Amino acid sequence: MTLEELFKRKGAIVNVDEIVTNLKATASKFGLAFGDRKMTYNSRLAQETGLWAATKNRGHQFHMEAFRAYFVEGKNISEKDVLLNMVERSGLDLTEGQHVIEARTFSDAVDAEWALSRAKGVTAVPTFFIELDRLVGAQSYETLKSIVEKYAGKAF
Repeated sequence: MTLEELFKRKGAIVNVDEIVTNLKATASKFGLAFGDRKMTYNSRLAQETGLWAATKNRGHQFHMEAFRAYFVEGKNISEKDVLLNMVERSGLDLTEGQHVIEARTFSDAVDAEWALSRAKGVTAVPTFFIELDRLVGAQSYETLKSIVEKYAGKAF
């Protein structure tokens, strides 16, 4: 669906062009490219595939490919061909990736992660929990560092 439809569905009236401009500025601060995204797509299969990629020590590579496909190129990451392209660009085995996607091998694991997120009240990603502090959204290195230093030397 379009981003306008998404926000209307949630009861919000927003200027999507302004939101995208702000997101591009934030991404630029972190050295990330960000395209003119106007659509939102279901990321469920990408999440499942990402968990599989992590078991192959390629989780970071896969997530960077997912970011590029979705936020830079505006691709529909729920489509099997798009996912398989991300698998291949991540250096993962294409045949195994296809099986994981088709068999929905990591569906239960994603369900468990979603349940944990709901239980903790997570409403946006990324969300960082460090002791009693919760940081929501993209954060600067300095912000993350200051929270870690706040609790440095304490038993977790």
